[in-house]
Amino acid sequence: MMAPRATEKVSEGDGRANFSPASPVPSSTAVNIRNVTRTFGSVTALSDVSLDVAEGEFVVLLGPSGCGKSTLLNIIAGLLPATRGVAEVGGHPVSGVPDAIGMMFQKAVLLPWRSVRDNIVLPIEIARGRKAARAAQTRVDELLELVGLTGFGDRMPNELSGGMQQRAAICRMLINDPPILLLDEPFGALDEFTREHMNMQMLDLTNRLGRTAILVTHSISEAVFLADRIVVMSARPGRIAGIIDVGLPEHRSPDITTSPQFQHVVEQARGMLQIGYAMEND
Repeated sequence: MMAPRATEKVSEGDGRANFSPASPVPSSTAVNIRNVTRTFGSVTALSDVSLDVAEGEFVVLLGPSGCGKSTLLNIIAGLLPATRGVAEVGGHPVSGVPDAIGMMFQKAVLLPWRSVRDNIVLPIEIARGRKAARAAQTRVDELLELVGLTGFGDRMPNELSGGMQQRAAICRMLINDPPILLLDEPFGALDEFTREHMNMQMLDLTNRLGRTAILVTHSISEAVFLADRIVVMSARPGRIAGIIDVGLPEHRSPDITTSPQFQHVVEQARGMLQIGYAMEND
C-alpha cells in the first residue's frame, strides 16, 4: 500500500488560501471495502470487491462502462447500500452519508437561480440553516481563491464556462472540509485542454490539503496522471482485475505524460483492462 501523502499547511505569505490540513479520519485506512456485492434485480453490478484506501492516498477506479465503478463510489458515499459485504469509512460501517465524505459528479449541478456563492454554501444551508450558511462566507472566499475564482462569487452559473462551473463544484465539495473526496468522472465532459488543467488543479489540491481521493474514470492517461494506485475493474459483473502502483513523483506536470515511465504504466493499465474484459461472466 502506498504511504499517505504528506500534508502541507499553506501559509498566508505564499499567495494561496491559508488552509489547515484536513482532520484525519480515526484510522490509518480511510476506506475499507470488504467482499462487497451489489445487484439490481437480476443484474450483478459488483461481485465480491475488497479494497483498502489509505489516508492521503489518491486511488483511481479504471474500467469499461457498466463495470460498477460509480456503483462502488455510491456505496462508499452511503448513497447506495451493498447487497452483501461491508463498506467502512474511518473504521465505521457506512450508514447514510458519512460526514467525512465530499463528492463531485460529472456535471457541476449548480442551481441556476443561485449565485456561485450561494451554490457553494448549499450543503451548509441544508444541514444547518441559513444563518450557518451566512457565517461561512469567509470560508467561501478562501475556497474561491484556492481554485482561482476570486471575484466570481456573485456571478450566476450561466455566466461561467464549463471549467469554471466545475471549479465552483470543487468549492462546494470542500465547504465542509471533508477529508475524503469521491470524484465520479468530474471532468469527463470538458474539452481536452480544460480537462488537463483541471486534473493538474485537482492533484495540487489533494497534495496541498492532504485529502484522500477516489476517482472514477474511463481514461487511462487521466488515471496514470492522477493516481498513487490504479484499481482496474473487469467488465460486468465488476470485480478487481488488478491494482497498479503508479510510482510517479507526487508533483506532476503535463510533461510527464511523454516520459518512458508514464508510458510504461499506461501499457500496464491497458494490458490489465484487456484481462478485465476477458473476465466477463467467467
